[in-house]
Parts: sequence; structure tokens; C-alpha cells
Amino acid sequence: MVYDWFNRTSVPPGQEPADGEVTAAEPAEAAEPAADPSQANGAVADEDPLEWARQAYARLKAQKAQEALAVQAEQVAPAKESIASSESAPLSDSQERESTPEASSAVSPDPAPTAGLSLLEQAAAQRQERREDLERRSLPVDPVEPAQPAQSFDISGSPALVSDGDDPQLGAFDDTFTWSAEVLAAQGRRAEQVSLEEIDWLGRLRRGLEKTRQGFVTSLLENLGDDPLTPEVVDELEALLLRADAGVQATDQVMEALRRRLNEDVVDPREGIRFLKEQLRNLLEKPIQDSGVELLAPERGRLNIWLMVGVNGVGKTTTLGKLANLAVRSGYSALVAAADTFRAAAVQQVAVWADRSDVPVVSNPSANADPAAVVFDAIGAARSRNADLLLVDTAGRLQTKHNLMEELQKIRRIVDRLAPEAKVESLLVLDASQGQNGLKQAMAFAKAADLTGVVITKLDGTARGGVALAVASEAGLPIRFIGAGEGIRDLRPFNSFEFVEALLAGR
Repeated sequence: MVYDWFNRTSVPPGQEPADGEVTAAEPAEAAEPAADPSQANGAVADEDPLEWARQAYARLKAQKAQEALAVQAEQVAPAKESIASSESAPLSDSQERESTPEASSAVSPDPAPTAGLSLLEQAAAQRQERREDLERRSLPVDPVEPAQPAQSFDISGSPALVSDGDDPQLGAFDDTFTWSAEVLAAQGRRAEQVSLEEIDWLGRLRRGLEKTRQGFVTSLLENLGDDPLTPEVVDELEALLLRADAGVQATDQVMEALRRRLNEDVVDPREGIRFLKEQLRNLLEKPIQDSGVELLAPERGRLNIWLMVGVNGVGKTTTLGKLANLAVRSGYSALVAAADTFRAAAVQQVAVWADRSDVPVVSNPSANADPAAVVFDAIGAARSRNADLLLVDTAGRLQTKHNLMEELQKIRRIVDRLAPEAKVESLLVLDASQGQNGLKQAMAFAKAADLTGVVITKLDGTARGGVALAVASEAGLPIRFIGAGEGIRDLRPFNSFEFVEALLAGR
């Protein structure tokens, strides 16, 4: 099964869903998060959330066990076929003579010891002759044992199967799993609809936002206490949002709504947290709703071109490599254009990332090659390969360098002229650790590069995760993807509900 992250569905190989189509395993109503987790399609309202998580865990463990058995069967089958073919192959005259009752028995006798040799030498000679005899009969000397899946153990002591490599792993039935399952349940998922890919990502996202959460939530709870919210507590919350680099406009918007709520009724801490989550989600969702595209995904049946722009050091090339991997894992065909021709070793870096996902690269090895020429060649290659997605890596540039910004506009003109039918996205890559400086970059690039969205990276290395709120409110740009780690799987489509829950995890 291929998990299509752009549509949040499991798709059998060779069966690609149409745009916006949801498979029967995941009903359309599950795509919209509920405003109140306790009212999410009855997913957790009618049963204990912990029991719901146990059911999901048991189903995932059974699924992993079945996958392990299938892998073992695939590994054993070739060995059996090899033995069967060697047994059914016609024998030569010498082999026929050896196989007759007069010549040999069912099991070949040990060769006679050679006179004049020590016992150790005789044993070695016998082993060598037996090995040569087995080779003549085309029998495997050392049969390959099927690989056994690695195991870890959950809190109950039962084994939980774990995949090797970079595949998502089913770890212990712990707080991270139960929290992840609860977030999915709050979006309307049933226990049988929980996918290991989503559980794995939510765990990564929660860990990635740890620094922001520690600086924000810990202070928040210290101020909230057990008493109803007061104007003084709200003022302190305002300071916390500003320290998390949420931005003045976003902070003012959230605080104004909270103060209006306080004027209407007495608000206890639990209700205050719920209301805060709702306001943060609304703020993040507004530019997404204004764009008319709920979830950015390549459209099948047409060429999609995504330009990656931003200043040096924000992780454009790494993000492009992760996007290529995400597209391939989701069942799309991808191509990469290495149009960052100014930075030393940039083309080689793109090639390494693309090779990890088996994605072809179009590049020009000559020094200081024209980036627009690379894009020109890449569009032709994408058409000839019928690629779904062309990812274009551009040179890093400061937003104040007008000549470089004009070069970016030249690339966009080439794309518009050569591929007028293509769906073009211009995505700004922002380093979350840069905080308000990243916001200034977004504002400048939005004017020069016709930005359609933002990718926020390095959320795991900063306490300024609130910059996502500033980007949404002040720049008015939809956040399309977020990265919360260095691994190739640590980049996923943005979901405001999951982001806010991870930011305020367990509250």
C-alpha cells in the first residue's frame, strides 16, 4: 500500500485516486477536524479514549505482523524455487551413475581418509570433497535464512514489530502513541482508520515542537493555575505569545478574542486552553481558506511546477529533497531541476538528495550556468517523462538584492512561457529559528516572487515556533509544509489542527 500524504489516504499500488477523491477506508467527513475533540463524529465521545487507542495499537501491530510474514514469504520463495529447479534439472551421465543405488546411497558417504594425513587434515579434506560434491549437484551449500523482523516491547511486555531502515516504526504503547491516536480521533478517525504513517509523523511533530512548547506552555500553566482567568493572566499570556515570535498582529488578534470572552463569562483554565486552541487554529486557517486550496497537492494528469525560493541557509535544497521523497512515497512521479548554479556544490547536494528517492535530476555542470536555461531543459524533460511534479531548486538570495530577485522573476517568466498549462507554485522556505527576520523575508519575497505558500523548516531546533502564526497573520501566506527534524521523513503537509495540538500537547 502507498500512503498518499497529499490526500491522507492509503492507495493500493497502481490505483491512483483522482484529485480530491477519498478512498472508502477514509470517509470524506474525516478530513475536516472537529472544533471540539469530544464531539468529533462520535469517535471518542462514546468510548474511553485509552481503550480507543488500544484498539488502534492492536490493529497496527497485527498489520505489521502480517507485513513481516509477507516479507519472509517473499524471501523464502526464491530459495525454494532454486532447490526445486535443481532437483528437476536433467542429470548428466556422471551424475546418473552417482545417483544409482550401486554408485551411491541417498546420503553421500564420507570420503575415505587419505593415508599419511593427520586427523585434522583428513577432516578438512573430507569437508572439501563434500562441498565440491554439493556444488556438482547444484545444491545450496549455505541456505539463506529468512530475515527476522526486529522487535521492541510495549508496556505490557508483548513484542511490537519494528521495521528496519527509514520506514515508520510501531514503538511502545506509550504517552506519545496515545496522544497521537487522540489527535487523529479528534479529527473524526475511527480506530480502524488510523495509519502508522500518521502516528509516526505526529510523534515526530510533537518531539520537534518540544523547545517551543517548553518555553510557552510551562509558563502558561504557571500563570493559569487552577483559578479562573483574570485580566492579569491574559496580559501574561500576551507576553508569552510575543516571546514565541507569534508577532504583534497575531497576538493582538488572539488577545482581543480572549478578552471579549472574559467580559462575557468567567473562564476556567481548561476552557481557556480550549478557546486559545480554537483562536490559534482560526488564525492559521484563514490564509489557507482565502487561497481556496485546503491542501496543496500535485494535480494528476498535468504538469505541476513548484519553485523553491528563499535566502541562503534556510534549507531550500534539503526541503526540496524531502518534498521529492514525499511525492514518490505518495505515488507521484517527480523530477528535480538543479537551478541553484551559483553556490558551490549545490548541484551535487541536490543529486544526493534526489538519489535517496530515486528521482532524476536535470542540471548543467558548467560553472555559473544560466538558471533559466536549466529550468528550460527541465520542463522539456518533465514533459517527455510525463512527470507529475517538477521541483525547482533556486539560488539563495537576500530579499534586498534586487538583481537576484530579478533573476528569480526571469525564471518565473520562462515557466509561464514554456508551460502555460502547468500548475505553478512558488514556495518560500523559512527557517523557524530566524523568527521575525523570517517574517520580513516573507513580506519581501511575496512582492517579488509571486509567492503562493510557505514551508517552515527547523521547528525542532528553536523555541520560536510561534513564527508560524506571524507568517499567517501578517504576511497572509498559507503554510503548506512544515519540517520538524533532519530526517528525510521529517517534512509533511501542514495541518493547523495537528500543529496547535502539538504546540499545546497534553493541555
